[in-house]
Amino acid sequence: MARRFRFFRPDEALRHPDHRRPINRRELLSQGFRAGGATMLGTSLLSLLGSRAHAISPDLLDPLITPYTVCDLGAVSGRKIPFLCFDLAGGANVAGSNVLVGGPGGQRDALSTAGYARLGLPPDILPFNNNVLTLTGDFTDDTLGLLFHSDSALLRGILSKATGMRGFVNGAVIPGRSENDTGNNPHNPMYGIYRAGLRGQILQLIGSENSDSGGNSMAPAMLIDPEVRPTKVDRPSDASGLVDVGDLNRLLDNPEDVVAVMESMKRITDFKLDLVNTRLAQPDGEDKRLKDRLSCEYLRSADTLEKFSSPDALDPRIDANIVGPGGIFEAGEFDGDREFQKTASVMKLVIDGIAGAGTIEMGGYDYHTGDRRTGEARDFRAGQCIGACLDYARRTATPLMLYVFSDGSVASDGTIEMVNGVEKGVWSGDNSSTAASFFLVYDPGGMPQLMDTRGDPLLHQQLGWMRPDASVETSSTPAANNVNLNVETVILNYMALHGEQHLFAENGFFPGQGLGDPTARDRLVAFQPLPSVSGGVLV
Repeated sequence: MARRFRFFRPDEALRHPDHRRPINRRELLSQGFRAGGATMLGTSLLSLLGSRAHAISPDLLDPLITPYTVCDLGAVSGRKIPFLCFDLAGGANVAGSNVLVGGPGGQRDALSTAGYARLGLPPDILPFNNNVLTLTGDFTDDTLGLLFHSDSALLRGILSKATGMRGFVNGAVIPGRSENDTGNNPHNPMYGIYRAGLRGQILQLIGSENSDSGGNSMAPAMLIDPEVRPTKVDRPSDASGLVDVGDLNRLLDNPEDVVAVMESMKRITDFKLDLVNTRLAQPDGEDKRLKDRLSCEYLRSADTLEKFSSPDALDPRIDANIVGPGGIFEAGEFDGDREFQKTASVMKLVIDGIAGAGTIEMGGYDYHTGDRRTGEARDFRAGQCIGACLDYARRTATPLMLYVFSDGSVASDGTIEMVNGVEKGVWSGDNSSTAASFFLVYDPGGMPQLMDTRGDPLLHQQLGWMRPDASVETSSTPAANNVNLNVETVILNYMALHGEQHLFAENGFFPGQGLGDPTARDRLVAFQPLPSVSGGVLV
């Protein structure tokens, strides 16, 4: 008797009979009961108490005019590669049905038939079976350099939005165990990317969730820097609001006048601060440090307005590359999908250099609902959002590193469902041993080239491996059984794109790192430095 499957639409909440009712933010996100809210915060109080600074206005540098002379204006001198990460909350499938993961020989080192069945791939669509309908002649697709299953919903979504990628993008997959249904996995690498030198003109880190990581999964505790806690951005008004000066724009028509008023406010503030006794250490200790930071907020706002005189400059809705005829999204689909709005807002700020690194959280990926179509639909939409980021990087000729991870994974019990004319395994439950993450690198100068320290560059495309039964071999890399070291692996690869992996364990970047000596670390590096990078920065 044919089995009838119940499937869920992309924005429908997931109800699992074997799960208790969701009661906290993480559970609500992973099952799709809650989407990210919308609050745009300016500079936080914690950022006012930081220690970094240096100013640009000549008159404001003159100690005869102002005693507070050092202001960090977020200027980007020698920009590094923009970085985005997708946090698929709930435990999405990556390995097998989307990105291929093999044995010690790399992605093409086939797993057992039973192993692929566990990853949702029945015998008829095993990756390396003959298939006359594809360019590769089997069930694989190397359009993005990284090998995907040819019927991957994630890949279909990416290619539906990203065009002209072949020859300009490459990627690597990291098999690694990750606990299921928990936000406690320290997956998020953004603080480490900031430590590696990536900076934005206005903000350093942004995320679509109001959390310490900007997403669902945590950031490693040893990397968290309260001064650069992610600012929440999850809709176009959040992005354009970064340069909103309120009623001043109504009172003054000329943006230069607004800047002048704000600089005058800084001078008045300096005068008043000089009269305040904070009762902190003086003259060059905590007292001066606090007053410097308070004083500089006015100058920083003036500098931001001077660089971006109109909020429209940051609004993805007005960017013809993003919305409208010839854009990534049609106006109707953009207006009707909050995930597209969220993605566009974060990607524009990061790829344009307004922010350094960004996290895009997508909820509802705990999709072991007893059917396959629910997961396929959500993978496809995640792919659309990933593809939008890659295509915006292409349209703006900007290199990009994009990392995709999830808390845990799923597995199939062998039950089959027909999806779009293809029989696939039904996701029947959580399984942390089948988890993996991956990253893609786009370079307008040409396809990123794999490292070769072991006589076969393809061994650097898969950092670790799975056993024949599709469980992660936990001894294959330091990252295979330790999420903190998974994050270190991602940061190491980011630094390697700039030719700076030798600095990973030096200069206090990552003291106590767990990836081993330089030779061991080189085996965990996927790509050679990008041609568009020279001296550790973009050229």
